[in-house]
Amino acid sequence: MHVAIIQCDAVLNEFVAEFGNYTDMIKRMFSSVGADLEYQVFDSRQGEYPHDLDAWDFYITTGSKAGAYQDIPWIRQLISFVQRLDKQQKKVIGICFGHQIIAMARQGQVEKSLKGWGVGIAKNRVIAHPEWMKEPADELNIIASHQDQITRLPDDTRVIASSDFCPCFVVQWGNHFLSIQGHPEWLPAYSRALMNHRRDILGDELTDAGLASLAIAPDNTLFTRWILDFVAF
Repeated sequence: MHVAIIQCDAVLNEFVAEFGNYTDMIKRMFSSVGADLEYQVFDSRQGEYPHDLDAWDFYITTGSKAGAYQDIPWIRQLISFVQRLDKQQKKVIGICFGHQIIAMARQGQVEKSLKGWGVGIAKNRVIAHPEWMKEPADELNIIASHQDQITRLPDDTRVIASSDFCPCFVVQWGNHFLSIQGHPEWLPAYSRALMNHRRDILGDELTDAGLASLAIAPDNTLFTRWILDFVAF
C-alpha cells in the first residue's frame, strides 16, 4: 500500500540521532508489524500536499506542538486539506494533533484541557468494537503527551476508547477517518527523554508520575494492527 505521511512538526534536534524524526517513528511503527508499505512525506508546515488524492491508499498525520485551534495559515490550510479528504472519503489516520485537526475539520471543538497535561501511559477503556476490528480488546494503553483535547464531537462519530481524563481518546469518524489522542508510534524511551526535557514545564510530580507509568507496556502493536484493519476494511 502507498501511504502519504502528513508531517506537522519535527523532533527536537537533540533527540533525532537516537529516535529519528516523527516520520521515521511512523515508518518504524508499521515495520514492527511487518507491514509492506511505501511512503511519501508531505510537510504541511511548508504547504506540501499531494496533488492526486487517489494515488494514496491512506493518509496519516504526525503530532505537533501547535494547537489545532490556532489561527495560523498552515493550520488553516491543513484543516481545508482534511476537509477535501473527508469529502472524497479517503482513509485518514490522525495522531494526537492530527486527531484534533480532524475534529476542527468536522466542526468539532478542541480546547486546552482544564485537567492539564496528560503524559506517560494513558490507560483507556475500549468501549466499542467495530466490525473492522479483528483483535478486540477491553483496554488500550498508549503513550500520550498533550494539553489539548477534543471537547465536542460532531455527529457521525463513534468513540472507540475513552478514559475519565480523556473521554475522546480514540474516535472513528464515519467509515474513513480513525484518530487517536495518543502516540502509538512513540517508544517509551522517547517519552521518557521528552518528559525529562520538559520537567520544568510539567513539574516534578507530574513528570515522576509519567515516568513511573512507563512500567506499563504500551499497546502500540495492537493499535497499529487496528490501523491496518481499518484502512483495509
